[in-house]
Amino acid sequence: MGPSDERWLDEEAGPLVRPYAMTRGRTRHTRADFDLIAIIACTDATPDERAALGPEHEAILEVTRQPLSVAEISSYVDLPLGVVRVLLGDLLDQELITVRKPAPVTDLPGERVLKEVIDGIQGL
Repeated sequence: MGPSDERWLDEEAGPLVRPYAMTRGRTRHTRADFDLIAIIACTDATPDERAALGPEHEAILEVTRQPLSVAEISSYVDLPLGVVRVLLGDLLDQELITVRKPAPVTDLPGERVLKEVIDGIQGL
């Protein structure tokens, strides 16, 4: 093993793959920006539609058999969040995942409603 090979091998982790290699140098996806709490689920794609996917894409599809947030996916596949967002964009382009965006803040209950709920709970 030459000197240049040593920097690509971590004694504990094994061979290293740089994040930009997984995303082909992209730092964001051109079409989508995924919120941390957006819910992702895989679709029922046939093996032919998934033939050109890399192992990271496959890992994401595997964990999203059950709907998960973007943050959870990043944790489960042990990849940086930025990499996961780019890979999710690739899967979205191929219609292999669905995205359920979080509710807008305007749809959440107001402060008055929350105070009334707290008062009601304290009254019990």
